[in-house]
Amino acid sequence: MDTNLLNNYVLKAIDAYPYELEETVENLNYALSYQSNNAYALYLMARLQAEQLGDYDKAKQYYAEALANKIDFQKVYPRYIQVLLDNEDLEEAQKLIDFALTIKGVDKGCIWEKQGRLFEIKQENKKAIKALKTAKQFGFNNDFIIYIDLEISRNKSKIKPKKKPSKSKAKKKKCKKKKNK
Repeated sequence: MDTNLLNNYVLKAIDAYPYELEETVENLNYALSYQSNNAYALYLMARLQAEQLGDYDKAKQYYAEALANKIDFQKVYPRYIQVLLDNEDLEEAQKLIDFALTIKGVDKGCIWEKQGRLFEIKQENKKAIKALKTAKQFGFNNDFIIYIDLEISRNKSKIKPKKKPSKSKAKKKKCKKKKNK
């Protein structure tokens, strides 16, 4: 297969997505018929399945296949992790997060944000805040940092404050002790 022709189909699919879905699918099908293991075509097909069709199981298959063919394909990790979170595959998401952080060139800020989201889903908000603060350290643009600050704020609002015994209750206990004597 001529690489230029394959690349043309992949590029046409990239250009058409997400506005011309029919054209996207047509070009992806051509690309995958020429080379069934083309990582970028598999990645885009996974996005289509998850984002447009809501078929997370198929999306997971395509993402896994894309990574099987190109393990260092950095773009895949954040979206694949998000699909796992959306599909409530939390253990699998944690494993992928741990692995993704070892990949050279991956957007570590984005991966740490996903870690925070995972903890938030598990209602472990203090851990979520810690992960989000780590994500902020890897943020290199203001929009991302503002977004992370909002995520941290939301998680802080979910933490229930520890109840301190009120003074009136403490006084009542003392009064009861005095009456019992």
